[in-house]
Amino acid sequence: MTFKTLAARFALVLSCVLMTATPAMAGRLQCVPFAREMSGIDIYGNAKTWWSQAEGRYARGTTPKIGAVLAFEATGKMRLGHVAMVSQIVSDREILLTHANWSRPGGIERDVRAIDVSVAGDWSEVRVWYGPLRDLGKSAYPAKGFIYAAPALQATPLDGGASNAPVTIAANALTTPVILGLLGTPAF
Repeated sequence: MTFKTLAARFALVLSCVLMTATPAMAGRLQCVPFAREMSGIDIYGNAKTWWSQAEGRYARGTTPKIGAVLAFEATGKMRLGHVAMVSQIVSDREILLTHANWSRPGGIERDVRAIDVSVAGDWSEVRVWYGPLRDLGKSAYPAKGFIYAAPALQATPLDGGASNAPVTIAANALTTPVILGLLGTPAF
């Protein structure tokens, strides 16, 4: 075999390898687009910005709910933060998460264990299943809380009392509204 033939074959093999490797690398899934798609929470940008972006747009809190997104703070190990969707609630201190790009780059993990290890029991510090260990990871990660798919409740300013119309107030969408009269007493 001549040098030219060998060089041509090497170039052909190398180009085939590069053509198959490049799309796979470009298609690695990140946590943000995966969480957005799974939860329906329409926030863009790095995971570390989700909590602040959700303020005023989505309800937020410290109680896990199915479909909510757990927003992790940025740390030295996770410079851009992390977001993961709650897929199941096991107990008040244990949930299952569905997320991307945690145990392996671009990988998707469904229904993996996460536990609240915070002293206050408020999900501000969390340990998450780590595939290579086949157990919970050794690190506890700070979390900001849960972002719920429901819109944030907005207060509507009154017009200084010029209107005599009753105001409907509801604690949330699942309760029966109470109609209040002008002085804040129930109007039956």
